[in-house]
Amino acid sequence: MALARNRRRERAVEYWPGFVDALSTLLISIMFVLTVFVVGQYILSREISGRDEVLNRLNSQINELTQLLALEKGSKQDLEDSVANLQASLSSAESERSRLKALLDAGSGGQSAAQSRIGSLTKELDEQKQMSDRAMSQVELLNQQIAALRSQIAAVEAALQASEQKDQTSQTKIADLGRRLNVALAQRVQELNRYRSDFFGRLREILSDRENIRIVGDRFVFQSEVLFPSGSADLNPDGQGEMAKLATALLDVAKEIPPEINWVLRVDGHTDNVPLAGTGRYGDNWQLSSARAISVVKFLISRGVPADRLVAAGFGEFQPIAPGDTQEARATNRRIELKLTEK
Repeated sequence: MALARNRRRERAVEYWPGFVDALSTLLISIMFVLTVFVVGQYILSREISGRDEVLNRLNSQINELTQLLALEKGSKQDLEDSVANLQASLSSAESERSRLKALLDAGSGGQSAAQSRIGSLTKELDEQKQMSDRAMSQVELLNQQIAALRSQIAAVEAALQASEQKDQTSQTKIADLGRRLNVALAQRVQELNRYRSDFFGRLREILSDRENIRIVGDRFVFQSEVLFPSGSADLNPDGQGEMAKLATALLDVAKEIPPEINWVLRVDGHTDNVPLAGTGRYGDNWQLSSARAISVVKFLISRGVPADRLVAAGFGEFQPIAPGDTQEARATNRRIELKLTEK
């Protein structure tokens, strides 16, 4: 009877870590998918904003050309009015000349005065003709400029249409690329999560007899007292033994991970919030936490783990997992965390 109760108790203990592992794996997958979605949205927003800037510049050019065309049309209308006035003056001068000639022929008035008046009117008539010719030349030049402006506007409109079509094509390609990227990343995440589960499962089998080694989320947590003497970053004999087990499990799992999955084991060093005296080997908790993480990484390398699959990071006392200043909280915060993740 006692043996049966012990077996049931052991089975109940084994269900809870598996549930926590499955839940943490699901949360990580969701976080990766959300991250990929945000990156895709960011790339898409940048592409669209660039297209909007091009469209705005093209619209600005069209507005400027339209204003120039309106000004040229106004100038053309003024010149046409001037030509009409000159033609009216010319017609009046010709009428006056005809009248004077008629008077001269009829013998009325002084002949010399009439001849002088005729010469003056003839000169004015020639000047009016010259002015009319210059005005017509200007009108012709304005017509040519207006035609050129219309050609430029047509070219700008064609470029605008081409840009809009290219923008639509780019958006379609970006959406398709985002979908394919999401699928690929989801597959990679699933594969890495499977190998992470295998790795953690083997570590549980190896290290399950230690109370000060536990799982927190997707990490294995070693209390610093297991691995290091107080205030030191040199692994003690017990710590070397635990890290040797870790290296063996990691090398076994690494053989099964496909080479296209770019994985690393991240070693994070943490301390409590008690400041160091500054007179020892390490000036502050930053240095101590970093040195402990590096010490673990170097030991794993000495046991055959590839150096390019390891990352060391020190967080000092700034990432606590137990709030408060009690001895128990500080002991919990002095830790080394291990996480199998992607680069």
